[in-house]
Amino acid sequence: AQQGRVREKVYGKQKIYFADQEQLPAASDAELRGLDGEIAARSAQLQALQQSCRQMEAELKDLTGSMTTPEIAREIEALRKDCASYAEKLERIKSATNHVTPEEKEKVCREQQLYRREWRRRKRMATELLDAILEGYPKSKKQFFEEVGIETDEDHGVMLPATM
Repeated sequence: AQQGRVREKVYGKQKIYFADQEQLPAASDAELRGLDGEIAARSAQLQALQQSCRQMEAELKDLTGSMTTPEIAREIEALRKDCASYAEKLERIKSATNHVTPEEKEKVCREQQLYRREWRRRKRMATELLDAILEGYPKSKKQFFEEVGIETDEDHGVMLPATM
């Protein structure tokens, strides 16, 4: 600093040293334009490299996410076993001799529908009767059911079957 090569600035208790730029040679306009061109070329090169890096990272991500050759081989073997078991099951079903005829199926469906309708009708009648009793009963519905010993479909998790 005393020789004049480095300048010193004091900010309170801190001192900052920096090169004295007055001693550096001044660049001509041609040199500045050349440096600007070099900066532009390097910036373009940097962008191209960054784009290439992003593409390679995307490709790496795809490759690490995909299965390896041994994994694919195991997966194919497992799928072949599944396919063979399903084919065997299909053959057993096709070769079975106790098929249900459409007439038998229709008869069972009609009977199921009749029983479901009767169940729904009887449940509605019982609910209406119990509601009429509960109108004059001083305790809750739950207490009444416990005293009388009534078990509902809901107590046992039973629901009316859906229509076919």
